[in-house]
Amino acid sequence: MKHGISGRALVALLAVVLVIGCAAGGTVAYLVSKPAAITNTFTVGDINAELTETTTTYHIVPGVDIKKDPVATIKGGSEDCYLFVKVDEANWPAFTEAGTTTRKVNYTVAGGWTPLAGENGVYYREVTRSEANQAFKILDGDKVTVSSSLTKEELNKVTTQPTLTFTVYAVQKAQVADAAAAWGLTKGQN
Repeated sequence: MKHGISGRALVALLAVVLVIGCAAGGTVAYLVSKPAAITNTFTVGDINAELTETTTTYHIVPGVDIKKDPVATIKGGSEDCYLFVKVDEANWPAFTEAGTTTRKVNYTVAGGWTPLAGENGVYYREVTRSEANQAFKILDGDKVTVSSSLTKEELNKVTTQPTLTFTVYAVQKAQVADAAAAWGLTKGQN
């Protein structure tokens, strides 16, 4: 007598294994999850500054204040920034009131501006982001004051026309340590 599985038994066994394999394979499932995608949109930061003035020619007359109204504006939507104004005088009359250092032709920078240490004629202020334009007067009272004690003899000594030049710079505040560092970033722009 032979020991072993008959051909029919082998086929039946293989059929049972195949059925069990199909049943087991059909019941195997994998857990899969797919959350919604997130799209990141990046906008570009910007700073826009403007310098305006209504008049650009002036006459020095003793005792008559000269209307001078420069305005530095940071446009709406600009990032937080340091706003600088640089005031340059050329051939500016140096005549002073008797016994003082007050100049007879003089101006004062408006309130809110801070002189930048170590930089002659440079003033700054910090401006916070706003959707609206932010305008800042540069001269106190929008004027240059001319003393009534200024004489014709002194005026005759002015042989080259005096000029007063304003330049405005705006530098982002983010990632900049302070106003001095921000001013350093304007080098090459002056």
